[in-house]
Amino acid sequence: MAGNLINILNEVVEEIVEYSRLEDSTRRAVEALEVRNAHIIAFGKGAISMARGALEALSRVEGGLVIVPEYMEGRVDGLETLKSTHPLPSEKSLKAGEAVLEYADSLGRDDNVLVLVSGGGSALVESPLEGLSLEDIIEANRILLNSGMSILEINTVRKHLSRIKGGRLAEALYPARTYGLYASDVPGDRLDLIASGPTVPDPSTYHDAVSIIKTYNVENQLPRGILEVLEKGARGELPETPKPGDKIFENVVNKLTAANIDVLKRLEDSLRRRGYNTLVLTSRVSGESRDVAKVLASIALESYMRGVPIPGPAAIIIGGETSVTVRGSGRGGRNMELALWFAREIDYWMGDELEDGVIGIVSLDTDGIDGVTDAAGAIAYNGLLRRARKLGIDYDGLLGSNDSYRLAGELGVLVKTGPTGSNLNSVSVVLVGVPGE
Repeated sequence: MAGNLINILNEVVEEIVEYSRLEDSTRRAVEALEVRNAHIIAFGKGAISMARGALEALSRVEGGLVIVPEYMEGRVDGLETLKSTHPLPSEKSLKAGEAVLEYADSLGRDDNVLVLVSGGGSALVESPLEGLSLEDIIEANRILLNSGMSILEINTVRKHLSRIKGGRLAEALYPARTYGLYASDVPGDRLDLIASGPTVPDPSTYHDAVSIIKTYNVENQLPRGILEVLEKGARGELPETPKPGDKIFENVVNKLTAANIDVLKRLEDSLRRRGYNTLVLTSRVSGESRDVAKVLASIALESYMRGVPIPGPAAIIIGGETSVTVRGSGRGGRNMELALWFAREIDYWMGDELEDGVIGIVSLDTDGIDGVTDAAGAIAYNGLLRRARKLGIDYDGLLGSNDSYRLAGELGVLVKTGPTGSNLNSVSVVLVGVPGE
């Protein structure tokens, strides 16, 4: 049975990548706006795909910029392409940020501009507030990303350090007619959190940002300049990010064009056609990867043993973005950790009672990059812990040191898709059994 289950999980990987493509959804969104001539500013991991989709719907492109991670190949006709860095900003991010702000400054009331935003944009395009250095921003991002904060909390802080995030790009574009089209990489699909909402009113405050860093006890780790800016803002000594009702949003339309739930629904249809009983659990899961893995394992075991919440053969589908509080010095990603903790939990409870490969999971990031690795995620299944012991692999030790990439590699369960040109958050599919077996 193990081979059949693994084959299905590998086919699910291909479907997740296909269902995450952004060209068609962007084209449809632009067509619905009935905008025929426009400038384009696109940034994020899906920038090329979104810009190409927009071009299909426009009669004329007036020019524009596309900012993508430096590892991504491809260009868009009629638009300047800039390469930048992710997940941490760099000098390239500052150059991209200045290019975006200069372009915005060149536009006026009679111009239409499509701002195409996808995940990764927070790092790719940056322009720090006065008094902050690039080194301050890099160190702050590193600490925030390793703290265990949710993306909502991370981006609340980021918005209050930037001249672009938190609606400030809309402020720079005013009074041009601005259309912000967003492909969501955040649980719940809040536009103000996608790449830190550059064209969206920001409901959060400096006070919120200060509260978050205190809650996670990172104020003593952050650069002094970061703390000074946040504290000055909290005291009302700096202008807040633009809020709902601000006049700069009079000429702004923001829309969600693609989201994780779209992928989950298409997967549900496909798996149902294969003969699975399907359950889309949520598109907004969050929390520590290891904790989410334990919850998913408990659901899978209930399905296998008791037929609840859904009888086998079952496909349980979730999306969102978990987090990892880094405790060790290993290399990995949230999806690899989730998959490997899931398999460990199944084996912990069932031991030798299950034939290998009865229950499995695939967990991957739709952008094709999990953590700072060349893997998208991992496939895991019951029996992996026993297999690791036979091979002399320290399963628990590697997981405990956040070395999930090495563990998955030694077990041969890494998923590698390469960069996909999309970023609709992470997807996990749990399979309990194989139809017909």
